[in-house]
Amino acid sequence: MNICYRKFMKPLLDRVAALLFLCILSPLLFLIAVAVKISSPGPFLYIAERTGYRGKPFRIWKFRTMVQDAEKKGGGTTSLNDPRIFPLGKILRRWKLDELPQLINVLKGEMSFVGPRPELPIYSEQYSEEELAIFNVLPGITDYSSVEFRSLDKVVGEGDADAVYMEKVFKRKNALRLRYARELSISTDAKILLATVRVLFKN
Repeated sequence: MNICYRKFMKPLLDRVAALLFLCILSPLLFLIAVAVKISSPGPFLYIAERTGYRGKPFRIWKFRTMVQDAEKKGGGTTSLNDPRIFPLGKILRRWKLDELPQLINVLKGEMSFVGPRPELPIYSEQYSEEELAIFNVLPGITDYSSVEFRSLDKVVGEGDADAVYMEKVFKRKNALRLRYARELSISTDAKILLATVRVLFKN
């Protein structure tokens, strides 16, 4: 049953659900896109490279929540009260609305609703041999680490966010990603989706 779910049911459910949500949420997606364009100069989408299934790079889609060319003005990890985030961006991040364009990644088969959150190449290149097993499953919009590190900016603080991330978060996140790769099942996915909704509205 688990092999059937992993190879056939999960990809099919992902794409059907992604298409359904894109149709239902299209008015909201349009409004957010317009709001981002009005709120901050630059494109409404942020498209960046991440490391995906089998270690292959892909381009992840998000609504832009930071000033244009933010990566040139700071590190890859967002710090607490990061000045690069514009006001609307804070709201989108709080409710995870910036992640909605990843439905397109799911529809394209590059991501799943549930799976290890994909990393920047500068971080994934530092995976140990054991951690490479993370690439055996599709990356996802949410996973164990998304639930545990719901407020990552509070964990890394206002200082050198990249350094704190590598010291206190990186290995723990990878342990949770590996856990998902080993436990992948329909019950695991359902549990993570419910936990994600719970922490989102609790926050």
